[in-house]
Amino acid sequence: MTNATDRRRTIELVNEALAAGARLRSICVELGIGQNTYRRWSQGRVDGRPGAQRPVPAHALTRQERQTVLDVCHRPAFASLPPAQIVARLLDDERLYLASESSFYRILHEAGQQRRRGRQAAPHHKGPPRRHRADHPNACWTWDVTYADASGHHPASVSPR
Repeated sequence: MTNATDRRRTIELVNEALAAGARLRSICVELGIGQNTYRRWSQGRVDGRPGAQRPVPAHALTRQERQTVLDVCHRPAFASLPPAQIVARLLDDERLYLASESSFYRILHEAGQQRRRGRQAAPHHKGPPRRHRADHPNACWTWDVTYADASGHHPASVSPR
């Protein structure tokens, strides 16, 4: 990612080169940026990167509402239930809607309380599939499921004479 100071300097360099008669494409290739990146930077658009400062949405839950969600999740009746069941039971039993299921998950996650809440063990990720490596003769044997005639051509690719 390019910081704001470097972006301003890059825009200045590109503008100087354009004034001298260079083509935008050549300049951007030389600087290692895309033409659309230069255009976006030169228009002064708001920084859309993940670390950018963004305004709080008008419909965001207040601190008090978020604390109410946490208090409900801490009730003994809901302590071992996932947010999906908590939201459903609140609606069924108390006719109370505090927030969406995803908001419950988000609030619990931000409070560091989003763990498995049931009795079942957490799913175990086994990692990527094992890769075979043949670094010496007879190290790796596989099945050959392709079919080819004696000349090495697949029957579908052989044209009749």
